[in-house]
Formats: sequence, structure tokens, C-alpha cells
Amino acid sequence: MIQLYNVYKTYNNTPALVDISFIIKKGAFVFVTGPSGAGKSTLLKLLYRWENYDRGQVLVNGTNVGKIKFNRLWKLRRKIGVVFQDYKLLQRKTILENVAFVLEIVGADKKTIRFKAWEALKNVGLSHKKDAYPMELSGGEQQRVAIARALVNNPKILLADEPTGNLDPELASEILHLFEQANNEGTTVVFATHSQIILQEGNHAVITLKQGKIVDTRVVV
Repeated sequence: MIQLYNVYKTYNNTPALVDISFIIKKGAFVFVTGPSGAGKSTLLKLLYRWENYDRGQVLVNGTNVGKIKFNRLWKLRRKIGVVFQDYKLLQRKTILENVAFVLEIVGADKKTIRFKAWEALKNVGLSHKKDAYPMELSGGEQQRVAIARALVNNPKILLADEPTGNLDPELASEILHLFEQANNEGTTVVFATHSQIILQEGNHAVITLKQGKIVDTRVVV
């Protein structure tokens, strides 16, 4: 599903990722952890080609990500859901419209858009607030909307960049369980976090980064 071979990434001559190699199988749930600046966000950005790498090879769903032409990136990204720490919701749209926006981009018909967007909000417990705007919701609710938006198009892969970083432990646990639910339904999950509480609660494989290098791995059988 996801394969990295000897991947390097540098910003202004400063190494961000150094000789990264690993394989994540279809249906796996993997934590990526490490201190601030370890390379977690950079690693996720390479997987959906928000940025490109300097050398090495990144394969996602059998596609060599580094060789995809810019005007073909949509084919990669429509199979990947992404959740950010700061939600990145559209403030002038209702939460239903935020979730529906993903389906509009891929050209779904209006009936399908409305049903699937509502169903996605229902799955995260927010269908009753479909007409609310992001600023009317708590941080935990906004993050649930972001998860619904990431999952509405049934992606094969779900990437999460510190999705619980702004939440208290109880809410963080609820968000983790939503990702685990998606994983149980077959979605491959890569979840970046620095939280030891989250790592302990979720009994999943762990890749640990430090200064752009893999310094430890934990595999759950």
C-alpha cells in the first residue's frame, strides 16, 4: 500500500528526512511519532505529494508518487483523506457544505453529495449540527467534521497530522477511536502524533523519527 525506499528530503540544505525506508501494508494502522521537528509532517506531505522528495522512491497504491505530473495529482489525492491539527475548515460554509465540498470536486451528483455528506456527519455524531458553521463548534467537533470530510469519499488511505494536538485527553481519545473505526472498515491509517498517551492507548505499530531519521519501530502482530 505504502512503500518508501531510501527517501531523502532537504529544506535549504537542512536535512528533514534522511534515508527513510519502510512498508505499510493495506489495512494497517501505523503511528508516526517523534519530537517537534523530527520530520513527521514532512513525511505525510510526501505521501500525498504536497511536497516532493529529493531522492529515493515513494510508492502509494503501486504508483511512483515522485513521477506523477502535476495535472494528474488528483488521481492520487482522491484516494487519500487528510486530517490536519488545525482542521482547515472553510469558515463561510456550513459543516455539511464543508464535507460536501470534497464530493463536488470529484463531480458527484447533487443527490449523492447531500446523502453521503449527511451520512459522514452522522458517523462522527454531528448530523444534528449540519447547518452550523465551524466557529460555532468546539475544537473537538471541528476535528470530527475534518474527519468526516476526509472519509466522505471512501479513501483507501487516511493520513492524520497531529489530529489530537489541540484537544484534551478525553476528546483526543474519542478522535483516536474514530480513526480506529475507519481502520476497522478497511482504511489504511497513518497517524502522526507526539502524544505518549495516544501511543499507549492505541495498540498499533509505531515508527519513531528523530532529526529526520527512523530511530525505532514497533510492530504489532
